[in-house]
Amino acid sequence: MKQRSVLVVLFDGIQSLDVTGPMEVFAGASRFPGVSYDLRTASLDGAPVRSSCGLALVPDSGLADAATPHTLLVPGGQGTRDPAPALVDWLRVHGPRPERLVSVCSGALLLAAAGQLDGHRVTTHWNVCEHLARTYPAVEVDPEPIFVRDGRLATSAGVTAGIDLALALVEEDHGREVALTVARHLVVFLRRPGNQSQFSAQLTAQTARREPLRAVQHWITEHPGEDLSVESLAARARLSPRHFARAFQAETGMTPGRYVDRVRLEQARRLLEDTTDGVTRIARSCGYGTPEAMRRAFLKAVGTGPAEYRRRFSSRPVHPQ
Repeated sequence: MKQRSVLVVLFDGIQSLDVTGPMEVFAGASRFPGVSYDLRTASLDGAPVRSSCGLALVPDSGLADAATPHTLLVPGGQGTRDPAPALVDWLRVHGPRPERLVSVCSGALLLAAAGQLDGHRVTTHWNVCEHLARTYPAVEVDPEPIFVRDGRLATSAGVTAGIDLALALVEEDHGREVALTVARHLVVFLRRPGNQSQFSAQLTAQTARREPLRAVQHWITEHPGEDLSVESLAARARLSPRHFARAFQAETGMTPGRYVDRVRLEQARRLLEDTTDGVTRIARSCGYGTPEAMRRAFLKAVGTGPAEYRRRFSSRPVHPQ
């Protein structure tokens, strides 16, 4: 049995779910024969820390006494905004040593302050991305994905994305079946690839101020298989196509075409995950017209085709296409 050690760094103001979420994933995987993760926590001086919700966490040791782990995990939380210099110094020295260096949520700020993210593509919580990019220009910040792998470095978006990343690491170490069983036990879905957006189209786009445009947004979401051309949507809003396109982008921050693409992709993903409908039927109902058009959209957006996406993220039996 190959045991992989995981060391989780603790500090005051930590987000408790950034700690417990990934640890529960690794602990769940360790219940399988032949799977073993040695989980340890450590604070700067070995003293208990208080999380942002008030929960006290008692570490196993101080960082000075912790052995170099296979995976070093740095959670996020309010404490990343003004970290102890000694913690940043420790990460600067010890960050390069583990085989895997992982951050959850705003833990990326600590790794960036320690110089561990320079030259790497990373992500973090959407509310921190701009600050991270502005403060550390040597870091390539991608605000879209829920997690990013760049060599030995793995970074994730906010809170629950740490669970997604931990499941991906378990799958990498021990295969899909182990990770899928852990996900089911935790009643979460092993369905979110790392390059999935942190937001749905409805959350990414702003809600239009004017009622005709808001009504069009709702129509798109509820009728992805209809004619959603600019001309058709403009007629529904009783505006000229040019005026509609300009107003829609001004009020939502997204062109009509991009909004439609996202809504259709999200609907297709949900149907692949949650139904046994064939790809041809899903493509038609989501407005793609043909399976090939949907396949191209999936390859561009999530890096895999619909059939492979379903194989990976749905355990339901599938009807013939």
